[in-house]
Amino acid sequence: MTTLLNISAENRVDLEFALPAELEAREPPEARGLARDQVRLLVTSGAGKAEHAVFRQLPNFLQAGDLLVINTSATLPAALKGQRVDGSAVEVHLSTRLPAGMWSAELRRPAARASRAFYGGRTGEVIGLAGGGQLKLYAPYSESEDRRTHKGDRVRLWVARLAAPLPWADYLRAYGSPIRYEYVDRSWPLAYYQTAFAVEPGSAEMPSAGRPFTPDLITRLVANGVQIAPLVLHTGVASLEEGEPPYAEYYRVPEPTAQQIDHVRAIGGRVVAVGTTVVRAVESVADDRGRIRQGEGWTRLVIGEGHRLRAIDGLLTGLHEPRASHLQMLQALAGAEHLRRAYQEALAEGYLWHEFGDMHLILP
Repeated sequence: MTTLLNISAENRVDLEFALPAELEAREPPEARGLARDQVRLLVTSGAGKAEHAVFRQLPNFLQAGDLLVINTSATLPAALKGQRVDGSAVEVHLSTRLPAGMWSAELRRPAARASRAFYGGRTGEVIGLAGGGQLKLYAPYSESEDRRTHKGDRVRLWVARLAAPLPWADYLRAYGSPIRYEYVDRSWPLAYYQTAFAVEPGSAEMPSAGRPFTPDLITRLVANGVQIAPLVLHTGVASLEEGEPPYAEYYRVPEPTAQQIDHVRAIGGRVVAVGTTVVRAVESVADDRGRIRQGEGWTRLVIGEGHRLRAIDGLLTGLHEPRASHLQMLQALAGAEHLRRAYQEALAEGYLWHEFGDMHLILP
């Protein structure tokens, strides 16, 4: 396999690599005989150093006074089996619960192992769902004219209304299942898609950077003087078209968390985000001096080339696919050369990708 890990003349990330099938995590580590915190951990820093560890060794790489900011959003069973009026089967992925009881939703076609994108929905169409539920498509979901989820007749996301015989959360628990993609061989119970921090249901897909944490590991971190602060950001579907930036997501940064971040930065500690969702939420409430304020709402912030991170020093994240928009966020944090070296190392050492895969800790 030829792997290209290039940096453009403009110092922009251009990670054009072929991800070998054997490096796709097709099942949870538990199915491979591992505990959650036994996935591998790649640790890289601005000094050019790369270390290989197991995730339960995370305390070895953090210091007393450091702050981990975590996302307490819980994963919804957001995939629903549906049927069009013509009798053909579809799968509905509920992405984001919008104001006024609406949803952004994606239609997909069932496939051998999971589902594939389907662009044949029509305005006004009603999709029949299990248990007497229905999903009515109102209009293509579009935040602005230059950030559309449709090209001509190819509509990926719809503004839709879910009509169900139960409250929406109860209905999803009764009839929904976790969203999964073709690289995962089989369906897994919702518990496999929840993190140790999951409190508030709302994410279409798991905030997966928190998955390897266990109660024992959290206890050891706290005993070593590492602080933990919560926030919420509910994730939408990750099946974005190539090059499509993330869309607006609901977040809430409470006052105590804002104060903790400011305090840690003031005393010279490091603020480490557990996941790209945390980076997006924190940077949405940071001012030009890096001071954090309490905040709640919908963030449309896209962190990419040219964005100066104001409040985050480090990041704990998974490994991202070629051309994924998250790579631009990683570049804003670590720089293009750091990122190129890290991904070269991960590929060479056989790290596993996706939500059930291995982890990457980026430090200053």
